[in-house]
Amino acid sequence: MEKKKHFKVDFWFVITLVIVIVFALFLVYPLFSLFANGFKDADTQTFTMNNFLKFFQKKYYYRTLWHSFLVTTCTTILAVGIGAPLAYFTTVYKVKCKGLIDILIILSMLSPPFIGAYSWIVLGGRSGVITKFFASTFGIETPSVYGFGGILLVLTLKLYPYIYLYTKGALKKVDASLGEAAESLGCSSVRKVATIILPLITPTILAGSLLVFMNALADFGTPMLIGEGYTVMPVLIYNEFISELGGKANFAAALAVILVIITGIMFLAQKYVVNKKSFTMSSLRPIQAKRLRGGKNILLHIGIFIVVFLSIIPQVTVIYTSFKVTKGSMFAKGFSLKSYQSIFGDLGKPILNTYKFGLIAIISIILLAMFIAYITTRKKSWLTNIIDSITMFPYIIPGSVLGITLLLAFNKKPMLLSGTAVIMIIAFVVRRLPYTLRSSAAILYQISPSMEEAGISLGDSPLKTFFKVTAVMMLPGVMSGAILSWITIINELSASVILYTGNTKTMSVAIYTEVIRASYGTAAALASILTLTTIISLLIFFKISGKKEISI
Repeated sequence: MEKKKHFKVDFWFVITLVIVIVFALFLVYPLFSLFANGFKDADTQTFTMNNFLKFFQKKYYYRTLWHSFLVTTCTTILAVGIGAPLAYFTTVYKVKCKGLIDILIILSMLSPPFIGAYSWIVLGGRSGVITKFFASTFGIETPSVYGFGGILLVLTLKLYPYIYLYTKGALKKVDASLGEAAESLGCSSVRKVATIILPLITPTILAGSLLVFMNALADFGTPMLIGEGYTVMPVLIYNEFISELGGKANFAAALAVILVIITGIMFLAQKYVVNKKSFTMSSLRPIQAKRLRGGKNILLHIGIFIVVFLSIIPQVTVIYTSFKVTKGSMFAKGFSLKSYQSIFGDLGKPILNTYKFGLIAIISIILLAMFIAYITTRKKSWLTNIIDSITMFPYIIPGSVLGITLLLAFNKKPMLLSGTAVIMIIAFVVRRLPYTLRSSAAILYQISPSMEEAGISLGDSPLKTFFKVTAVMMLPGVMSGAILSWITIINELSASVILYTGNTKTMSVAIYTEVIRASYGTAAALASILTLTTIISLLIFFKISGKKEISI
């Protein structure tokens, strides 16, 4: 007779159980509440399909879905068109200041996109610097930064670095002998790229494209600030939810359900395509950068520097304008520290909240990531496989949707968390856990289980061995992922703008509200502090990881 298998009740069983409860309470239950509310009538609370019918019957509503797809598709195409060639040129050819270029591109990626929207309003808005210059000097009316074009500009410059980093990582694994063999057979440079290099890096570009698509689809701040009449799904969900918070949030929940289903389908489709096309590459001899001569070299550098300059404009603009004298919504001649005096006085609380909530969230993320990574790699079972799958959900849930799910789930007793700092921290942890979790699992795969076995054989308990040996060896990988989680936490807007109150406002929300009020000086000062924090965090990442670039 076969013996029945029993769960061994030890420390790791308890940890697994706690993690299951945490995910069930703060991710699965809120998502269930979202779906349940989407199918409820606002007045009678009975089951109905009217919320979904309302969306598809009125042009104003279903048109936002088309707007979202158009923006995200065009952004993805442009991001690939900029990021992939830029990665190829900086890998294959010798480019001056390549290290600085990489850092500036990474910085533009890690800064929140709504800062880009604010900067382009200052530069190309109706009273913008560029707009005024061309109107007064040449009598030329520049194109508007508002609407579809402005959203596309900001999101493309914000998101192409994902393609750049993914493609650059893939190109480092391409063996140089493949290209040399093609050239020896008479293959031209263009044909070599099209027939050899491009097919090899296509799965990686597809993976980066999904990340761009998801980020563009979920972005709230950019279309809210410069979209004007061009409404997309996250903005519609926010507007409907805020306007219906008096007790009728069911339609907003239905909109959120539609967005979650769409992002879920896109995620699964991309995984299927990538898995079908994926293969392993091992580069015995990586591509060596060669020097271009003459006019081609000049054109190469001009093109790269223009792209990088446009990418970093938001950060330069906010730092410069933060020191300008302001009169209402206008910048005047001269420089002043008045904006900084204002934010450290009246707006000091959002700064403290950002660091306080961020530190609590990042400590929680580090602990969760280490434990989840360990049980999913060392204690494999059907339960840990489920946990591993659930941890992927934050990738496909837009921030505004997560904010709504948490409010719907925790808006009444006995779990009344709405309006508290706790619900903000929960949103940060759930949304940004995957960054640290991924790096924790990656480093754990490189640590041999024999290290733990040696500790146990010397008399230490498995628990003591984990903290004395495994956790210490995991720390560099965990911390490098944690810093990336930290950077995205302090820049978080889409979930925060739905969950915050006057006492829990963060820097990103304060910047957004100041821009809405046309208080550009204080918005610039807050954005400068956020940018400086991001730069310092990035330098700490490079120091801890020993790397000079970020791999994603």
